Amino acid sequence: MRDDKKASVWSKYTAQDHSALEELAHEYIDFLSICKTERESVTEAVRLAQEAGYLDLADIIAQGTALKPGDKVYAVHMKKAVVLFHIGEAPLAQGMNILGAHIDTCRLDVKQNPLYEDSGLAYFDTHYYGGIKKYQWVTIPLALHGVVVKKDGTTIQITLGEREDDPVFCVTDLLVHLSQDQLEKKASKVIEGEKLDILIGSIPLKKEDKESVKDGILSLLKENYDITEEDFHSAELSLVPAGRARELGFDRSLILGYGQDDRVCSYTALRSMLALELPRRTACTLLVDKEEIGSVGATGMKSHFFENMVAEVLSACGQYSDLALRRTLSHSKMLSSDVSSAYDGLYADAFEKKNVAYLGRGMVFNKFTGARGKSGSSDARAEYLGELRRMMDDSGVSYQLAELGRVDLGGGGTIAYIMARYGMDVIDNGVAVMSMHAPWEVTSKVDLYEMKKGYDTFLRHA
Repeated sequence: MRDDKKASVWSKYTAQDHSALEELAHEYIDFLSICKTERESVTEAVRLAQEAGYLDLADIIAQGTALKPGDKVYAVHMKKAVVLFHIGEAPLAQGMNILGAHIDTCRLDVKQNPLYEDSGLAYFDTHYYGGIKKYQWVTIPLALHGVVVKKDGTTIQITLGEREDDPVFCVTDLLVHLSQDQLEKKASKVIEGEKLDILIGSIPLKKEDKESVKDGILSLLKENYDITEEDFHSAELSLVPAGRARELGFDRSLILGYGQDDRVCSYTALRSMLALELPRRTACTLLVDKEEIGSVGATGMKSHFFENMVAEVLSACGQYSDLALRRTLSHSKMLSSDVSSAYDGLYADAFEKKNVAYLGRGMVFNKFTGARGKSGSSDARAEYLGELRRMMDDSGVSYQLAELGRVDLGGGGTIAYIMARYGMDVIDNGVAVMSMHAPWEVTSKVDLYEMKKGYDTFLRHA
């Protein structure tokens, strides 16, 4: 049957399914609403892991405690990446079942020298992170999230703009009455990167100073947060869309929220991991940073954090050797948990209908990614895909096979190709997202639920 003719998964659900789906969806909406940065996601992941009986791997190492089947540990890297292991009955060298997702999202980062005044208004200078179309940032309410670290090591956490009585911030736009020249520009140039500055205030201090509004902001920052202008040099502050994720549609079947790429995968992967009973093969869930800019840096997938933590777990299990590490990684199987594009009839020309994902049709497998002629692709072998099909069919999980869009229009990548370097079986897998890489993205509750079922099945698979 052609993918565009498949029945919606909603039609097969029982009342019990609906109840479980709604419970998961509302918990996911809460997660989306409170975890808008990678630091916040790691904090919440650790909290949930500890509630589920996971122990800090660093404490296990320091105490010299041996790990055994059934033990559950986690490790945090630089407060921006986290990995969880549930030790299985089989030796680690037989491989692990790995779920890997990213927890960074597109945003506006405050620069290290951000604060300035122009014509009686105060602004933050920003640098956009990731691939949201720049014109989509203007005039929407934004919240400030992040940390400021002072020279003495004190860390000040800031979240402003999420409560109903909080102030918000915004990028301004040119009024339509004067925008004749602006509207002649290409969409990529309508708003330049250097125009994405944030309006933050307008009340001057009562003194004769041409930057008195800026001084007024600094006075408030000092009073409310004990922050000076120099403290921005060691800050990580970001502007993100303000407000909670919401149910979408008269029938409440969809979810509208910021950062669903890729928190829809990271949340369901985490939930499946925490609910797992003793597996035969060791289970692992990896939540990493920097995917939106190429998986670079110490907290991205290209770092050695994951490999180092696998080595530590092998050592704590009394199984470490260089050969055992290599075998563990190469014999592992992974779902690179990231989202796929959802068919949108308003932009039908961008998609190939037989090979695109649809909202409401279940979880998505992307055999390959990359751009145009599969450039930069990770391409799963047919045998692995056959194994996954059998696994999901036996468990009654609804799924679909898809590509991102029409072949010559562009493309994208995930962390799959990085993990594939170890020689393990890897495939991209997630849910369909409409308006992907927009400030507010759309997913289907039923796809969320089917993906959770699929992850449960994968982690249990022997």
